[in-house]
Amino acid sequence: MTGRPRLDRPRLDRPRLDQQVTFLYAEDAEACWRFYEATVGLELVQDQGTCRIYAAAEGGRAFLGICRARAPRASENPRAEGGVVFTFVSEDVDGWHRFLTERGAEVPAPPALSEAYRVYHFFFRDPAGHTLEVQRFERPDWPSPG
Repeated sequence: MTGRPRLDRPRLDRPRLDQQVTFLYAEDAEACWRFYEATVGLELVQDQGTCRIYAAAEGGRAFLGICRARAPRASENPRAEGGVVFTFVSEDVDGWHRFLTERGAEVPAPPALSEAYRVYHFFFRDPAGHTLEVQRFERPDWPSPG
């Protein structure tokens, strides 16, 4: 087999999973909604009042929901239990870095190669303090999209 593996076939020992939604919670949901719409440029798929769901990738399979929080954040550490790092995967990491910094996103460091994980990436935060990442896998064993 050449190139990256594809995950076209559903597993036969469980029902198929068709889509994925990750929900993040923010005390100031309106600021986050503006950030994901105006700064990140995500397409709004559904406004549920206290939650907005955005297309996180092409093809209608991955979504990001931003909802009004019911309580303050328990920890600022995204790697603590219950923490989240939401990662956007793109071949054009440098293009995303330019796009986001031109729109005023706070990006603390330029893209870099992580030897440990074999990814080229950078981190940034949304107005609620969620850690976001844009990365490209630098390894042939990551499945290609669609």
